[in-house]
Amino acid sequence: MTLVVVPVRYPLSQHSRATLKRAIDVAEERDAELTVLHVNLFQNDRDVSRTELKNAVEKEFGRLPRARYVIRSGFMIEETILDEVAAEGADYVVIGRKQAGRWRRMVRQLIDDPDIEGYLRRKLECEVITASP
Repeated sequence: MTLVVVPVRYPLSQHSRATLKRAIDVAEERDAELTVLHVNLFQNDRDVSRTELKNAVEKEFGRLPRARYVIRSGFMIEETILDEVAAEGADYVVIGRKQAGRWRRMVRQLIDDPDIEGYLRRKLECEVITASP
């Protein structure tokens, strides 16, 4: 089964809603399952629950029958997302433009390669789709 992973912030920001909308469209176009991912940062006091995330998404977009909601904890959002995408064996990951910039900065610290999208594709073995707000 084809899988689309979309990382979002909670509460849903304008950018998260736009990214989620794009991910829903991608999942529908490709007859795929959708994983909505939120990362609780260890250094923050607030832990979002799976139920809170699911309720917020369904309030905005209605019930998504082939969606699952995942909460992970980590120190770095981008690293935790990469781990989840790799563990899930995702076919597509949909990220927002702002998130793409953070990923680029993180990867540039690791490698000297201007082709960040290519690097992510090689490492994740999936297609990275950048959503615009």
